[in-house]
Amino acid sequence: MKNSDEYLYKSECYEIIGCCMEVHSELGCGFLEKVYQEVLELEFRNNTIPFERESEIDIFYKAQKINQKYFAD
Repeated sequence: MKNSDEYLYKSECYEIIGCCMEVHSELGCGFLEKVYQEVLELEFRNNTIPFERESEIDIFYKAQKINQKYFAD
């Protein structure tokens, strides 16, 4: 496990984790992922944290691009 002083983007990690903790404090557990995605987006915007929601990623099979896409959280 890394020492917290070794993180490359320590302050950014701290801000992101803070937003996640705020969402959890407000909503608790039990909601579907889409709910957490939406409110985390609001929290990031309120804290001026840049992000991309559900980025589209190409998928390759044996170096050949397929038609299906992956949407990362």
